[in-house]
Amino acid sequence: MRSANIFHIAHSADWRKALDMGIYSADTLGREGFIHCCFWDQVKKVGSQFFKNVEDLVLVEIDVSKLSSKVKEENLEGGQELFPHVYGAINLEAVVAVREFIPEDS
Repeated sequence: MRSANIFHIAHSADWRKALDMGIYSADTLGREGFIHCCFWDQVKKVGSQFFKNVEDLVLVEIDVSKLSSKVKEENLEGGQELFPHVYGAINLEAVVAVREFIPEDS
């Protein structure tokens, strides 16, 4: 693992719901079996590729050592670049920071 921290881009409403429920579970967990995350050096690219023109987002920083779910570094689309995937819900104790996120138009 490259870093102790990984990052997840979420809609602010979904994050507020997680605060009320005490745990974060993205819609991809039910659909794909994991929550998509990225490393710090991938945040800009992921944001501009998948969230261009999307508003009201937050960047959730997660300390992997405090995460109760398993993390795998993998690329499921056949590429060589690895991304961290969280196989389970994200316990809020593992979240070290949440900040507003505005994707760049690159």
